[in-house]
Amino acid sequence: MVARGPVEPLVRVRIPALALYGGFLMATIEDFLKLDVRVGRIVQAEEFPQAKKPAYKISVDLGPQIGIKKSSVQIVKNYSREELVGKLVLCVVNFPPRQIGSFASEVLTLGVPDGSGECVLIAPQKDVPIGGRLY
Repeated sequence: MVARGPVEPLVRVRIPALALYGGFLMATIEDFLKLDVRVGRIVQAEEFPQAKKPAYKISVDLGPQIGIKKSSVQIVKNYSREELVGKLVLCVVNFPPRQIGSFASEVLTLGVPDGSGECVLIAPQKDVPIGGRLY
């Protein structure tokens, strides 16, 4: 048996109740404002054969303040590389880079699932200046 010294009392922390709406965790406006979502234009799209699931490596011009950033996107079922170049997209620009194999994805390009569960990119309905922030 190992001798033990005096045990310190546990510190109790009060955690506020989580607000649920329809079974979903509620976010605050402060949570939303932490995300920096910008509009960008895809300037390059390449095959990404090293990815586990079919994907492209894209370069997105997010305007003079942010510049051109890279992203890995699993959208090969709905888009050809050729139709991606010039397309406007929305990207989260303030997440840390994510390593996908040998590729560092610098922004998260946003999309929603179609009826088959494949990604459809989110884009403005009109031509807007790149770099604009979602609000």
